[in-house]
Amino acid sequence: MTDEDAPRPRPAYDIGQPLDLLSIAELESRILLLKEEIARLEAAAQAKRAATSAAEAFFRK
Repeated sequence: MTDEDAPRPRPAYDIGQPLDLLSIAELESRILLLKEEIARLEAAAQAKRAATSAAEAFFRK
């Protein structure tokens, strides 16, 4: 079995899942997790924008 065949771990949070059975602590934990993921996604998007801008500046000359 290769790494690609191994089952992927289930995400800690599924978008749209029912929330009524979660405690306040679980909800706050998931909010923190999602805020961290948003920050990671924003950083990745910013890095890609910077790379695109650098490439455009290089090839414009």
